[in-house]
Amino acid sequence: MALVLIVIGSKSDQEYAEQCRELLARFKIEGAIEVCSAHRHPERIAELAAKAEQRGFEVIIAMAGLSAALPGVAAAHTHLPVIGVPLPAALGGMDALLTMVQMPPGIPVATVAIGSPGAKNAAVLAARILALKYPEIRAELEKYRSSL
Repeated sequence: MALVLIVIGSKSDQEYAEQCRELLARFKIEGAIEVCSAHRHPERIAELAAKAEQRGFEVIIAMAGLSAALPGVAAAHTHLPVIGVPLPAALGGMDALLTMVQMPPGIPVATVAIGSPGAKNAAVLAARILALKYPEIRAELEKYRSSL
């Protein structure tokens, strides 16, 4: 069963989602990828986020560029931790980064670096969150850290 839901705003973001999912797999964590725009399909992201926990997910990673509302919208509809990955777009991803880190109090989005480094760090951060509950993930995370 997938523990991490990876949501991307468009199919063009797939490469970042795959980088994230590959690193999750190294920690023995399954990740499921869904394509859902916060602006084109606002009802769908609301439903995905609201039902994520009952579907067995424990962490949501949301990746977006341009206005980058996807992580914030997801966070507004769930109590699960949401990790935002800003993707390069209009201003090299700075616009997306600032959108994600400026969430109002009470609706946090843990935000990582822009692009590929962020996609990979989102996987590591998700593993750290899950390692609090799953000793086998902690063991894989420790192996990974010692390999760096």
